[in-house]
Amino acid sequence: MLGFWDAPLKGRTILKAGIILLGLLVVAVGALWAFMSFSMKPPQEKKLIENFQAHHAAYERVRDMLLADQQVKAVYTGAGVETTISGLPHKPAEVSFPISRYNEYVALLKGIGSGAVFRYDEQNAQIICFNAWGAGWGADTRHVGVCSTDHKPTSQVASLDDYYRDPKRPRNVFRHIEGTWYLRADW
Repeated sequence: MLGFWDAPLKGRTILKAGIILLGLLVVAVGALWAFMSFSMKPPQEKKLIENFQAHHAAYERVRDMLLADQQVKAVYTGAGVETTISGLPHKPAEVSFPISRYNEYVALLKGIGSGAVFRYDEQNAQIICFNAWGAGWGADTRHVGVCSTDHKPTSQVASLDDYYRDPKRPRNVFRHIEGTWYLRADW
């Protein structure tokens, strides 16, 4: 009786084994790419502040644009514009938003190194935030951003780097940079 390794290989057997090996290789490469692409460690506070200071004028310009465009809730470099009526991002033309204005937002956001700017209201304060980093999936997503607010946030920390290491950290905090500008982290 022939053992498993002694049996002659047939074309179909080789094809099946090749497909399985190729599938495993694709899964392994995909997992490696995902692991390398989605860093779970947030950027250092120092680097975020240096980026803000280097692009301060662009941050101010985008903030002023968003304040002037009252119907706009968010602008995404890849997904378009979200308005108070649309609920989700759409191409600028679909929500009657000038393409030239959208392109100006996108150019400034890319220069800053952000993929989006958005506004939200929290406890009677209008907050405008620029995405700086995010990681996670579903309800377990963490974000770090640069924000401007018209009211001093109540949940402030002295250092985001220390905040990350605190196992009892609050969910949403701000770290003052200058003037109305803050780093924001939600965990």
